[in-house]
Amino acid sequence: MAEDKETFEALTATEKQTAEQIMKQTQGAMENYFGWLQKTMSALPWSDTNLHRILLNYATQNVTTTFAFVRKLSQAKNFQDVVEIQTEFMNAQLNSFNDQANIIGEIYAKAATAVAKTPSPTR
Repeated sequence: MAEDKETFEALTATEKQTAEQIMKQTQGAMENYFGWLQKTMSALPWSDTNLHRILLNYATQNVTTTFAFVRKLSQAKNFQDVVEIQTEFMNAQLNSFNDQANIIGEIYAKAATAVAKTPSPTR
């Protein structure tokens, strides 16, 4: 029986070490992604606009939230924890998506209104 407990503890230690390594790799990948995202978005013709800043902020926020979710999920002790963490994450993401969509919709509506009010050049 003691041998089974030692084997389990060894497996648990290995899993924790693997999870920590994956988290470090994921964090490195996120940093690379953010660098790429900022470089790519700054090359766009509308890079100096409020919309650009908002979209970049949302992208950063969404990836950071997902990373925090994965970290929290990796610390779950049982299936019930997994379900609770997943449910909490999905609720938060749905609320965030709704908020982000509303704000982006407002920006587009204002832009469309501004374009409609701009006199077109005469031929």
